[in-house]
Amino acid sequence: MSAIAAQEPRLNEQISVRECRLIGFDGTQMGIYATSEAQRIADDEGLDLVEIAPMAEPPVCRIMDYGKFKYDQAIKAKQARKNQSKVETKEMKFRPKIDVGDYTTKKKHVLRFLDAGNKVKITIMFRGREMAHPEQGLTILERLADDLKDVAVIESQPKMEGRNMHMLIAPLPSAVAAKKKKENDKKKEVEGKDDGNA
Repeated sequence: MSAIAAQEPRLNEQISVRECRLIGFDGTQMGIYATSEAQRIADDEGLDLVEIAPMAEPPVCRIMDYGKFKYDQAIKAKQARKNQSKVETKEMKFRPKIDVGDYTTKKKHVLRFLDAGNKVKITIMFRGREMAHPEQGLTILERLADDLKDVAVIESQPKMEGRNMHMLIAPLPSAVAAKKKKENDKKKEVEGKDDGNA
């Protein structure tokens, strides 16, 4: 059997076995039929004969509207992809001697990223003699972690890599769940309005 045949079931005239176990359109077991007879039954109903279990003894075939079945499968797959949440990792860079105003602005950006459900990698960049005082960078990271403790959790503790110090923070699971619930409620509200207008 080719790789394509393994993905796509055989239908109608492609089914080469002599007999098959037949399942009706409504899911009822009809018994074992000669494939030609099963095909005739499917044709009489204006539907397709689809081989759903080729390895069974005898193979199992079902009477169905294959085009509609494929369409429904595509819709389900699309819906599953849409509901899948993508978590991105954003990065925010700080300097050890950051000013209060800059710190506040960058903290707002970090909050916005966390609010969108993204993880945030906080990087403290050291230059020249600043390398002699890594505790300054650690102080900033601790201050930021303390400021964000209500909305974020530290996923990886601060660590030094070359001239940079990194810390990874992620939104609290409860905050993400609350945001999803809010979005779903809003979506339902919009759909409700659309139904009302129809």
